[in-house]
Amino acid sequence: MKITKTLSPILFIVAIFFTGTATAYDPGKTDEICKKPQFRDLNLPVYQEPEKIEVPPESTLSFLVSPWAKADTIKLTAKNQDLEFTLESNSSFHRVKAKLPAAFNGQYVRINVTAKAELGCYDKNGWLIKVADK
Repeated sequence: MKITKTLSPILFIVAIFFTGTATAYDPGKTDEICKKPQFRDLNLPVYQEPEKIEVPPESTLSFLVSPWAKADTIKLTAKNQDLEFTLESNSSFHRVKAKLPAAFNGQYVRINVTAKAELGCYDKNGWLIKVADK
């Protein structure tokens, strides 16, 4: 009887330790990592101070957007004005094409693009160009 009385608290403590480690098991939730959209391969030269390269008036610009960007969330602006663009999509990329309006002739223009990824995160990018006079 005395042995049972001394072993019961020890068994109780051991049982508590083992149940704690059993409930601590986590199968590891896999959080989906959102890849931000990428914008690349602008066909127009970006304006930089030493070279001061200008683009022809009413030029057509095009660039690529990564395929994990939602095509319907791509937004293209210049001087806070929405630019109309066409979109060609395939499994490797989305190609965005737009024409610079005549109102931008002879001006510095920042082309801004934003897009949202399939998992919800978004990214934006922009390029400064100088449009030549007619």
